[in-house]
Amino acid sequence: MTGLAPQKKSNRSLFRSPYTDILQFVCLLLLLSYLFSRGLENLGYNWQWYQVPPFILETTAEGLQAGPLLFGLGITLKISALSLVLAFLIGLLTALLRLSDLVMGRFIARCYLEVIRNTPLLIQIFFIYFVLGPVLGLDRFPAAVLALSLFEGAYASEIFRSGILSVERGQIEAAESLGFNRYQIFRLIVLPQAIRTILPPLTSQAISLIKDSALVSTIAIYDLTMQAQALISETFLTFEIWFTVAILYLVITVTLSFFVAFLENRLKRH
Repeated sequence: MTGLAPQKKSNRSLFRSPYTDILQFVCLLLLLSYLFSRGLENLGYNWQWYQVPPFILETTAEGLQAGPLLFGLGITLKISALSLVLAFLIGLLTALLRLSDLVMGRFIARCYLEVIRNTPLLIQIFFIYFVLGPVLGLDRFPAAVLALSLFEGAYASEIFRSGILSVERGQIEAAESLGFNRYQIFRLIVLPQAIRTILPPLTSQAISLIKDSALVSTIAIYDLTMQAQALISETFLTFEIWFTVAILYLVITVTLSFFVAFLENRLKRH
């Protein structure tokens, strides 16, 4: 009986592997694509996939250059990366304010959370760009980054707060008795343990931020979504371009998931 236990554990770990999840997702995607294509056949839709590659990489006299979709993907990645860093910083600061002894700090953090989480992101983008933008001198790009950072930071703050609260109070009291200050307790004791708890939900929040970045096209930022809309209006290749955009977003999010899974394994080993 004891000899079967490791084999059983190995099979269970294989079943929970991210590769298994991806394989299941690909099979589901292929099935949906087949059903969708059969439905379009009844509509008489003429697929023109051969026109899509130049929108990603186009050949010129100078060699291969980024097409409109790849250029828009670069803008999306730039906005997402900057917004992600700022959102996590805002979320961490807000979580610390909510857990602090400062009455005004807790009040400000609470007001920020209630306003951001109870209003749509699209309205916040419009407000920051059209109202605050002229006052603060913000162009389209910084306005979009600020809106995404504030929106996602509100949700990240609750993730940080739950991770900090998950650390046992006895460890903090023991560190205080040893003469650690608050900064040392947070950096050496609380944060390393909280990261293991908050990494999976923070990954989900990062993926949501990447998908939410598509809304910045509403203020004429030529990200991936805006480039796709412009191409569709010119070529009428509605399904081909939107499917290509969906695949590009999928590549980004799956890559991020693999990277975070790698970090989780490293943290478990250490």
